[in-house]
Amino acid sequence: MSASPYSQDIARALLPDPGGRRMPAGLYAPLLAKLAPALTELRAAYENRRLDLLHLPERTEDFPAMEALVAKLRDASDVVFLGTGGSSLGGQTIAQLAGWNVPGVGTLRAGPRVHFLDNLDPHSLDEFLAAVPLRTARFVATSKSGGTGETLLQVMAVIAAYKRAGLEQEIGKRLFGISEPRKTGGKNGLRALFENFGCEVLDHDTGIGGRFIALTNVGLVPALLLGLDAKALRAGAGETVRTLLTEKDAAAIPPAAGAALSVAAGEAGLPISVMLAYGDRFERFSRWWMQLWGESLGKKGKGTTPLASIGPVDQHSQLQLWLDGPRDKLFTVISEDIAGTGPQLEATLASLAGESGFGGKTVGDFVSSQARATADTLAKNQCPLRTIRVKKLDEHALGALMMHFMLETILAAHLLGVNPLDQPAVEEGKVLAKRYLAGES
Repeated sequence: MSASPYSQDIARALLPDPGGRRMPAGLYAPLLAKLAPALTELRAAYENRRLDLLHLPERTEDFPAMEALVAKLRDASDVVFLGTGGSSLGGQTIAQLAGWNVPGVGTLRAGPRVHFLDNLDPHSLDEFLAAVPLRTARFVATSKSGGTGETLLQVMAVIAAYKRAGLEQEIGKRLFGISEPRKTGGKNGLRALFENFGCEVLDHDTGIGGRFIALTNVGLVPALLLGLDAKALRAGAGETVRTLLTEKDAAAIPPAAGAALSVAAGEAGLPISVMLAYGDRFERFSRWWMQLWGESLGKKGKGTTPLASIGPVDQHSQLQLWLDGPRDKLFTVISEDIAGTGPQLEATLASLAGESGFGGKTVGDFVSSQARATADTLAKNQCPLRTIRVKKLDEHALGALMMHFMLETILAAHLLGVNPLDQPAVEEGKVLAKRYLAGES
């Protein structure tokens, strides 16, 4: 077994504090002990193949279909991924590793240009469809059920745009989809639309819920298109699963320790969980985590509120509040070992700027120092803190981290007594939105 590509330290969340501001350490150990049945159940689920997520890192049989689809996308000027929530955020998280949506870098990437239209906005969609070159663009729409209202509207708008452009005969070669197979007697609006125009639709994994699908074809098609090593993403996830299966001490299983810590924070009166990730390529990761945590655990009056932040920029907008505002937060600071990377700073320029200490250092040295300083400052101010350090943010590490937080969420759900796989309140809103659109009261 290779070494884990990341390490987690929760010690500074558990230190006693005479002022009573830090999370009581006594809450953590009992919760960790309560995870024993859940860990046993997850191992049994792996052996009995009752939880597809745990076997996903081992899968290879779905690669030919993904690679065949990507081959049809590569010669496009633009590839547009349609979908919302879990159908988009996982793909965005992985794509960012290749520079997508990274400030400055994203617009300089070699083609095809990649777009994720995840938020339904009439003005933006209208403007985009008027500007994108339809003849050379390709669209990939994802909806697990095939009935997600936002995605259906996007697809209908795209089809209408092709018709207006006199390109209706091209639709079957320009639009693609990912959705569950149609059930006998069931309804799948996305497949119905695409079948009518002869569009190819890949099967969405039926055994993995929407927030947990990032390492299926939903997230790996964008990864392959952008030249990333999709097999390494799954291999990294496999490292995290193997720790779960082989490590007997719950405290040595990072997702278990993280779950117990996060639930303990809620019980200690810390209802907000802040993820501060240092590096542009963590930005979508933190947003993906925010949906995963919030929608999976926010049920029956339970859960904590996730807040995603990116460093070092959010030091300038949030750190004052964190240090001198309400003491109601658990902090997770994620950083990569980037010391020695990036542009090197000339000593003469550093001296001219009045910062001679910068001379000879790299930008990576500076950001690494900022991440360390912020974590230390939070800890010194009695803010409960865990740190996660990534050796190198590549496909292997990202896969391991994503599986970490998926398992942490599942284990936290066990402690809270909620089902991490459903979203009843969200479904109610979806039903009402469709009723209102149809003119019903």
